[in-house]
Amino acid sequence: MATRHDLDTLDHFAERYGVASSDVTRRIEQDVIGGDWGANGYTTMAQADALASALRLGPGRRLLDLGSGRGWPGLYLAQSTGCHAVLADVPLEGLRVAQGRARREGLTGRAVVVRAGGRSPPFRAGAFDGVCHTDVLC
Repeated sequence: MATRHDLDTLDHFAERYGVASSDVTRRIEQDVIGGDWGANGYTTMAQADALASALRLGPGRRLLDLGSGRGWPGLYLAQSTGCHAVLADVPLEGLRVAQGRARREGLTGRAVVVRAGGRSPPFRAGAFDGVCHTDVLC
């Protein structure tokens, strides 16, 4: 059962993810993280690349991006390494943005979105080769 805090948090992120990117926000993202992936945090592309290396991501590997928001860095990692990515979060607004980006990037066969939180994720043990949760508020 969701607490009042949970509901307030969902409302906050629904509002935040509902704001479309603009030319200015894309330029800022390019300057700050090094790319235009709809980032909703501060993980840089260099850090995401280091994460890919540490997790040995590549074709045939499965990544869970927990608290994925709009899909950063999960979508980037799927595109840059060839891995399969499951993007999991609770706010639907962020997942909708991530799903649209996956479609535009041609990643629908390797990146899927799932509405799920970290408290009791609906995945079996060992389903993933790596898990990331960047810039997640816990």
